[in-house]
Amino acid sequence: MGLSILGIFHTFIGVVAIVAAIIGFTRNGKIDLAQITGKVYFYFTLVTSLTALGLSKHGGFNPGHVFAFFIVLLILAAYFLYYKKQESKRARFFENFLLSFSFFLSLIPTVNETFTRVPIGHPLAKAPTDPIIGQTLLTLFVLFLIGSIFQFRMQKKINKI
Repeated sequence: MGLSILGIFHTFIGVVAIVAAIIGFTRNGKIDLAQITGKVYFYFTLVTSLTALGLSKHGGFNPGHVFAFFIVLLILAAYFLYYKKQESKRARFFENFLLSFSFFLSLIPTVNETFTRVPIGHPLAKAPTDPIIGQTLLTLFVLFLIGSIFQFRMQKKINKI
C-alpha cells in the first residue's frame, strides 16, 4: 500500500475514531462527548487530523491538509461548547452538528484513500475523480443530512425535558 510509519499510525488512529463515532451514533444517536465513545472520537480525530498534516501523497500542501485543519477547528469548537456552555440548550444543537459534520468531512479523504488503495493491486477506483467515489460520497452526504435532522429533532425533545 506504500504507507509510511506515520501513515500507518494515522490510518490506525483514524479507524479507531470512525469506529467510536459509529458506536456513538448507534448507542446515543450522536457523538456524545460525555461518553467514552465521544471522548475517543474527539481525541483520536484530533490526533488523526494533526498527523494528516504530516502526510502528502503528491507532495506539499493539498486539499487533504485543509480538511484536516478544518476538522480540528470543528471538533475544538464542539469541545468548547460542551465544556464551557453546558447550561446552554441551544449550544447542544451546534455541538451535535459540529461533531457530525467533522465525522462526515473525515469520511471524504477516508473514502478517497480507501477506494484508490483497496483491494491491493486492483483498487475500486483509479483516481479521486472516479464515479464510485462521487456516488459513495453523495450517499454519505444524504445520510449526514438525514442524521442531522434526526439529531435536531432528538435534541429538541431533550431540551423540552
